[in-house]
Amino acid sequence: MAKTIESKELQEELFYERCCGLDVHKKMIVACLRVGRKATIKEFGTMTDDLRELAQWLTNSGCQMTAMESTGSYWKPIYNILEILGVDVIVVNAHHLKNVPGRKTDVKDAEWIAKQLSAGNLRPSFIPDRAQRERRELVRYRKSLIAERAREVNRLQKMMEGANIKLTSVIDNVMSKSSRMLLDAAANGKTINADNVSELINVQLLGKSPEIVRAMDGIMSNVQRRLFKAVLDHIDDMTRRIGDLSKIIEDEMEAFSNAIRLLDSIPGVGVDSAQVILAEIGLNMDLFPTASHLASWAGLCPGNNESAGKKKHGKTCRGNPTLRSTMVQCAQSATLTKGTFFRAQYDKLVVRRGAKRAKVAVAHSMIIAIWHMLKNGEVYVDLGGNYYNQFNPEKKIARHLRQLAELGWTPLVQTAI
Repeated sequence: MAKTIESKELQEELFYERCCGLDVHKKMIVACLRVGRKATIKEFGTMTDDLRELAQWLTNSGCQMTAMESTGSYWKPIYNILEILGVDVIVVNAHHLKNVPGRKTDVKDAEWIAKQLSAGNLRPSFIPDRAQRERRELVRYRKSLIAERAREVNRLQKMMEGANIKLTSVIDNVMSKSSRMLLDAAANGKTINADNVSELINVQLLGKSPEIVRAMDGIMSNVQRRLFKAVLDHIDDMTRRIGDLSKIIEDEMEAFSNAIRLLDSIPGVGVDSAQVILAEIGLNMDLFPTASHLASWAGLCPGNNESAGKKKHGKTCRGNPTLRSTMVQCAQSATLTKGTFFRAQYDKLVVRRGAKRAKVAVAHSMIIAIWHMLKNGEVYVDLGGNYYNQFNPEKKIARHLRQLAELGWTPLVQTAI
């Protein structure tokens, strides 16, 4: 029996009579201008005056649309100039432009891009405006500095083990104020004993003074002391740079202050995370038709994997790596807050799906909530940690009673008086 399936997304095909495909490299650009069935090939440099010449050639030729692959960061200067000079241009995911293997040259790549563009087969990537691209660079650079500082702290801990200093076995945070004072004293050749340890630690740690003295009884040579000072200075320098960069980001995102306060009300989302989220997606949610589109673009929803009518496990798509990692970090923080919906969702999924998948599911719920908050200006309302218990309470009670019976529990028999 024949089955008719209507597509939910019916879009008119776009055809361009005059279009151009660009094969982008570091020092050269191969441009294929397609007019009907006729193609013209030209090569240009990547300096600014060369890009102006390219834009002028496209304008004089009456080019309707230009397309290029997102090759590393080499597409950015081209996009900047074409955008400023008013030339319509799109950037396409290179994974969507695979050509026939064994037939790859610069000219053929440009011709293939132009041919696909003329037939309307290319899907443009989301490229925000210049101001948002600059905000992205700021928050991504801060994220890189924070990751580099974390690597340097890990390197310091390895050096401490090499010097027989076991401070991390007593104090969890090696970069706390007390830990820094102890490490600075050790790097300067000062011996830590019962007489001076109280001067270097907080009052809360006085009960651990004997353990701290034992942990700081290491073997540190002159070379290790100099290396300790160098690493500590590097950590302090990066901390200062991160603080300065945060001030720049705060100034540049002053117009987003209301949206930042709005997102800060979500459990697990702080001010820094809200800045990253808004720098990546902006405020205009009309660019994402639905919340599911935003979740897919962020790489927080499962992919489609269906064959012969059977749905199989589909891995999450790659999406925006900066936004994805930030949302997973926020989900990790949100699952630690008791009495919230995200904690209840995590507890429900972690048993059968595992911790990592459960956190991605929580991040998916958070990005859905963010879309609705920014789209409609709504305030976040938590559903509560008891949200899932209101569904099918009889089944839940029966399941728990079965588990208790399996453990050997028997209900107490009450007799009427």
